[in-house]
Amino acid sequence: MNSFLMRIFFRIWYWYISTLDKNGEVMFMNYGYADNEQPITLKVSDEKNRYSAQLYHLVATGVDISGKDILEVGAGRGGGLDYLFRYLHPGSATGIDLNEKAVQFCNRRYQNESIKFLQADAENLSFEDCSFDVLLNVESSHGYPHMDKFLAQVHRVLKPGGYFLFADFRLQEDIKTLKAQLGSSNLIIIREKNITDHVFEALTKTTNERLSLIQKLVPTFLHGIAKKFAAIQGSSMFEAFANHQYEYLYFVLKKPE
Repeated sequence: MNSFLMRIFFRIWYWYISTLDKNGEVMFMNYGYADNEQPITLKVSDEKNRYSAQLYHLVATGVDISGKDILEVGAGRGGGLDYLFRYLHPGSATGIDLNEKAVQFCNRRYQNESIKFLQADAENLSFEDCSFDVLLNVESSHGYPHMDKFLAQVHRVLKPGGYFLFADFRLQEDIKTLKAQLGSSNLIIIREKNITDHVFEALTKTTNERLSLIQKLVPTFLHGIAKKFAAIQGSSMFEAFANHQYEYLYFVLKKPE
């Protein structure tokens, strides 16, 4: 699947899940991160989302976000931002998503004066310049038509000295382009890590749970497409991560002071 078709495919499925899952069966929409050496400590109620939460933990602990004003672009079902707010204690947390149904769901689900969700376009943010200390973007940018426009918005809304915490996957052939885009963003790359093997391990460990959700939520005639979207073991997406056709990268970038 080329980059254009991948963007269309994922955007349709994100919309579909938000439309279908009205009871909050799916709270995270990422592929997860397995870390056997430093597993995070979770409340019993959060264990079912361990690997997805661990991905957020990895990304958000690239810097100290406690007491900071943070923005998540591409907040999805809100599980990631809720995890960060409860465990890492930012001063305020704002999540945006293009999907109106997802935003409505989040505002019903999470009711706290220090956390809010808004509908907005990643490439045209409505916030004032220098509004946030930290901006997070987790497994969302692969669906953006113009990555350079998004990065320009990141730079604009971050305070001087603020951090951009970024994790996502790309086709192997698109990695060079992504790194060039980040390098031209007027943000300084201070950390970079390829986490493909950790993500693949998480996919392997959660295949049965993801398959059960598909069987519960998705009509039978759409199971094949849903298995691909969820990267179920045996699907083409799963194999693409297994053979590193897809690479999953994590970056910490800083806006100059």
